[in-house]
Formats: sequence, C-alpha cells, structure tokens
Amino acid sequence: MNTVIGAAVGLGVAVVGIPAAAGALGFTATGIAIGSAAAKLMSATAIANGGGVAAGGVVATLQSIGAAGLSATATGAMTAGGALLGSLADLLKRN
Repeated sequence: MNTVIGAAVGLGVAVVGIPAAAGALGFTATGIAIGSAAAKLMSATAIANGGGVAAGGVVATLQSIGAAGLSATATGAMTAGGALLGSLADLLKRN
C-alpha cells in the first residue's frame, strides 16, 4: 500500500507542487513577474554571466516549469521515485 501512496505523492508533487512553487516565486506562464524573487534571481544570474541567462540553467528551467509544468518524463520519474520510496518504507517497516 505504501507503494501506491508514494506514487500518488510523487505524482502530486510533480503535477501540482513544483509548478505551484515556481509560480509562487514569480515564474509564470506569461514570463517572469516584475519585482518577484524570480526577477531578482534572473537579474543576479544575468549579471554573473555577463549579461545573459544560460539555456538549461536554473532560471531557464524554472521559467519553463512556470510556463508549461514538468515534462511527461519528469512527471513519470517523480511518480516512480515516490513509488520506490513507498516500497522502501514498507520493506523497512516489515523488518
């Protein structure tokens, strides 16, 4: 049973939790919100990189999540990870 619960938690985190956290920081579907923590992070990253934000970096990844959510692959991985943790918890409980 812990496997099912773990999978459900992993799926919930991937589908709701992570995109909601990104949105709360200011990474939105319409771009980075003015005056938000995301804007400050983007500014600091651009200054550190000589004026640009690297593709595939933290800011770009969070903006992608804010705009479109996690990919199907990432969602599947989070679900599987939750199921694995649930299974491990169940095994440890038995011993």
